[in-house]
Amino acid sequence: MGRGFVWQELQVGQQLRTFRRTITEADLVNFVNATGMLEAIFLDTTFEGAAMRGRPVPGALTYTFIEGFILQSMIQGTGLAMLELHQQILAPVCVGDSIEALVEVTDIRPTSQSGRAVVTSRVDVFNQSGTQVMRYVATRLLAGEGQT
Repeated sequence: MGRGFVWQELQVGQQLRTFRRTITEADLVNFVNATGMLEAIFLDTTFEGAAMRGRPVPGALTYTFIEGFILQSMIQGTGLAMLELHQQILAPVCVGDSIEALVEVTDIRPTSQSGRAVVTSRVDVFNQSGTQVMRYVATRLLAGEGQT
């Protein structure tokens, strides 16, 4: 309990669903302040130059929340490194939206060092309406059996 998967416990094609969480105004304000993303669209609720209605959040906030869900469930204590990331933002996420992801393992390549493996996953992120808002492919180094 409280430990993620070692790579031997995963298989290509395996799918895992993350937690779902609603993005709050406090989440947006805290993220913007912590990262320095001090852009009017994120700070000013009356900003007239916005391209859309609502309180959009940075794509980076959406990504980091999903990575937090993955860390808590899939790779806690077994994830060794993020090696590569390819990301597409497909639709906006706003304060009040709830996000979750479907993670599919697409490749597992054992390394020659210490029983580790390079594991690639496709991560599809959805809002509460089922609209896909983000897709990314993450390549990580995961621990093997007996390494955690």
